[in-house]
Amino acid sequence: PHHIFFFSHTPAYALLSGLVGSEMCIRDSVGGVVERRQTLPILANVLLILEGSRLSLTGTDLEVELVGRATVDETTDSGEVTVPARKLMDICKSLPEGCDIEFAVEESRAVVRSGRSRFVLSTLPARDFPNIEDGIGNQQFTVKQGELKRLIERTSFAMAQQDVRYYLNGMLWEMSAKQFRVVATDGHRLAMCTLDTNLDIDADTQVIVPRKGVIEVSRLLQDEGAEINIAVGANHMRATTEDFTFTSKLVDGKFPEYQRVLPKLSDKIVLGSRTELKQAFTRTAILSNEKYRGVRLLLSSSSLQIMANNPEQEEAEETVTVDYQGDSLEVGFNVSYLLDVMSVISSDTVKMSLSDPNSSALVEEPEDGDSVYVVMPMRL
Repeated sequence: PHHIFFFSHTPAYALLSGLVGSEMCIRDSVGGVVERRQTLPILANVLLILEGSRLSLTGTDLEVELVGRATVDETTDSGEVTVPARKLMDICKSLPEGCDIEFAVEESRAVVRSGRSRFVLSTLPARDFPNIEDGIGNQQFTVKQGELKRLIERTSFAMAQQDVRYYLNGMLWEMSAKQFRVVATDGHRLAMCTLDTNLDIDADTQVIVPRKGVIEVSRLLQDEGAEINIAVGANHMRATTEDFTFTSKLVDGKFPEYQRVLPKLSDKIVLGSRTELKQAFTRTAILSNEKYRGVRLLLSSSSLQIMANNPEQEEAEETVTVDYQGDSLEVGFNVSYLLDVMSVISSDTVKMSLSDPNSSALVEEPEDGDSVYVVMPMRL
């Protein structure tokens, strides 16, 4: 054998499920990094590197790369090899929880043993496994995992999906000495969340992290109180903790000037119960046009009327009591966009700033909120 090591079921499965993706995960669910419909056969494999008692497992699809680390119980020689990721994970998944697993490489085959079970897997040379560049860049800073997770969760819903404007299929990360801001937009709505913090960087930096990179790094953020190191370069972003190293390519493009989209002259300020508004939007959405999802908002003194109809001549109408004194206004919006905002805002009260039927709505928490949302109107 070239090398043999023993490791327990739970860490092995947790690492592999992070690399391959799984509906049921023992420790956490951190997505599918290994490419399932790959053009290069080796991209379906996971790279195992054993150095002393430290085992690292690497999966990549050339856009993102995840390295998970664990300590093994017993080892012989150090070494490296690649094996089919999905098959190895399914083997670990099917073995009894808590069992010991022996892994050995013998004559270009990987042998996995546990109890009375024995599996022989094909291998490919570790030297053929693609490697994303080691040196990412000199812009590095550290934040709490919970802080980064909040930034992403508050904004990721507004990222575009498969838009021809490729720079919208991701999230802007804007870093300065005093704050870390993320912005996402699909051209119809915009979400922005800002973390006021001291970042140890020497120049203001903007990068666009692709959609897959954003989703995968968010899934990895399990320990809210622990720190995560972020390194940003010209072409890649890297996030590192004791347990993993995640690397993602960056989108090569220019993000829209989001500051110009933020409404600044809204004179109609509406305060309402987030729960009541969310429930009313949910109910009216049932009878909205399935394709366009439009609802009409009729704003008057102390009242917001929400109306929807569809091609089958069905109608829905809701009236919500709000804190508003001013002129009446009628404006249309995509109800799905409004519901997305109501679902991520956590305050009891929501503040909506409006001006006229052709202007966007600004939605935010009424006091000391770190998030801002813009929803464009639609003609009905």
